[in-house]
Amino acid sequence: MTEKENKGEKEKKLKKVSKSSLRTMQKTRNRHVIREKARIMKYGTKGFGRNIWLSSAATIVMAITLIILFVTVVASVILTNTAEMMKDKIDITIYFKPGTSEETLADLTAEIEKDPNIKTVETSTSEVEYEKFLEDNAGSDDILNILDEEMEKLMISKMQSTMRIKVHDVDNLDSIRELVDTNSLFKKYLDEEKAPTYDVNQAQITTITSWARIARTGGIILAAVFLVISVLIIFSTIRMAIFSRREEIYMMKLVGADKSFIRGPFLVEAEICGVIAGLVAATVSCFGFKFLSPKLAGYGINVDSINEILGSDRLILVYLLFILAGIIIGRVSARLAVSKYLNKA
Repeated sequence: MTEKENKGEKEKKLKKVSKSSLRTMQKTRNRHVIREKARIMKYGTKGFGRNIWLSSAATIVMAITLIILFVTVVASVILTNTAEMMKDKIDITIYFKPGTSEETLADLTAEIEKDPNIKTVETSTSEVEYEKFLEDNAGSDDILNILDEEMEKLMISKMQSTMRIKVHDVDNLDSIRELVDTNSLFKKYLDEEKAPTYDVNQAQITTITSWARIARTGGIILAAVFLVISVLIIFSTIRMAIFSRREEIYMMKLVGADKSFIRGPFLVEAEICGVIAGLVAATVSCFGFKFLSPKLAGYGINVDSINEILGSDRLILVYLLFILAGIIIGRVSARLAVSKYLNKA
């Protein structure tokens, strides 16, 4: 075999050996990373149990923070939905002189429908209003017994014809007011004894909208306060854990342990607090809302959108969001604490 052939064989063997070594190193490195992660999880779980009282306090405060955030979001959503529902049900009633004919009402409808804010228009003559009166009082025998033919004619002659209007934007009625007040046809047939009902339920809508704003602002403030408290408790938990293990940490630094390996258990400890807090907060929030929702609905509060979320497959996503929020709070707090106190250990 020539010298060139020997060199070629040696190069091939070296390539095979290097490829094999790289594979072995990669496998060893992967196993090392997995083993390191497992040890970090193990030490973090032990740390959580070792500082169980502080860990429990941090978990409880974090859970309260998440519950307050949930209440803030839910209160804002249901009160806003309730206000929108009430706005959708509002109709403006315009009263016309008794005996106004269907033809006249049709002309009045054609005039007011020119306004782009008009959604629907429904008119009723005096006779139709009388029929509605009979339907509304169908269960009152005392009233029905006195309604003879003469009384019927008298009531119809006194009952106003009406126009009931639904609008797209109940907060913008200026153009409709102007049309009703200035249009000659409206001025001719408007009833002088009963003014149009522009502002009925508007006070209630304003109140509910204010509640939604107060709930949103107050909830954010409360959540921020409890968030600060939970961060401070996690700070204290991590600081005490670092202090109690300062000799162990010192030895780990001496033998060349990575910063990530030293820092990891403390982060895991905080994340465990976050997971437990998320589960507790999600359970209390969801079941608490399901218990209260029938009572809230009884007061006319619109809880349909929240019930739809909590009563479907999306409930799992709600739990995951709670857990994720808990993990983020715990991890961020722990990182801040570790960066501040670990270098002093």
